[in-house]
Amino acid sequence: MNLNKQKEQHPWVATVLEYVYIIIGAAIIAVGFNVFLLPNEVASGGVSGISTILYGLFDWKPGFVQYAFNIPLFIAGVIFLGKQFGARSLAGTLTLPLFVLLTASWEPATLNPLLGALFGGISVGVGLGIVFRGRASTGGTDLAAQIIAKYTGFTLGRSVMLIDGFIVLSAAVVFDIEKGLYALIGLFVTTKTIDIIQLGFSQSKMVYIITNRQEEIRDAIYNDVNRGVTRLSAFGGYTEQERPILLVVVYQTEFTKLKQVVKKVDPAAFVIVTDAYEVVGEGFKRA
Repeated sequence: MNLNKQKEQHPWVATVLEYVYIIIGAAIIAVGFNVFLLPNEVASGGVSGISTILYGLFDWKPGFVQYAFNIPLFIAGVIFLGKQFGARSLAGTLTLPLFVLLTASWEPATLNPLLGALFGGISVGVGLGIVFRGRASTGGTDLAAQIIAKYTGFTLGRSVMLIDGFIVLSAAVVFDIEKGLYALIGLFVTTKTIDIIQLGFSQSKMVYIITNRQEEIRDAIYNDVNRGVTRLSAFGGYTEQERPILLVVVYQTEFTKLKQVVKKVDPAAFVIVTDAYEVVGEGFKRA
């Protein structure tokens, strides 16, 4: 019996898995923080960045600092944003500082700040991506950003950028400009890694084809690429005449063949290509 069927027949399996994701993700974040970011004074945003700065200034233990920020922020989130955070987010809020305390004695993996920023950013991104898969969060400045967004009219992205930017700027002042730049690198790597964990590596391409030879291209794709074609209704913006678009999804390994087929049938075809990160259905991954 596969995992999806188990989830359908036993809903508690999904709940248990969500908490497993939270625990694993929090553990990965904590290890990355203690062996890569903290020893290199890379404060790449969030409450972990604040705890790095305060550790550098006052030698305060980061785990306790994170508890000191996370718990009030979680309570403020419930008060100002409602109870939608639930037990999962509370679990993330409490678990991450615990793992930070438990791994505090681990030896640094590197004392090169660039490597610390890169691999620390990857570790935090992987951990957060796993926590998000558990439909939870680790609390912290994400909750503060949501509160700011709700009461100021700022977008959530701008609110996060505002807070993380202030933390990175503080790191540059407390440590030095280079450490601030390393913090930016770590923040960027974390963001990109979260996207990869959430969406996966793009293995497919979504192709839009605008052509006057639709039937011929459709038949060629069926016969030569062995892929289905969807016809979308569209109208030319200038001519205001109907101009249907052909939509095809192929694996990356099939894209070159598709391009050759389209060019052979209609060299003047207008082709738009985008990444498709997750494709579920006939001929691709099963749900």
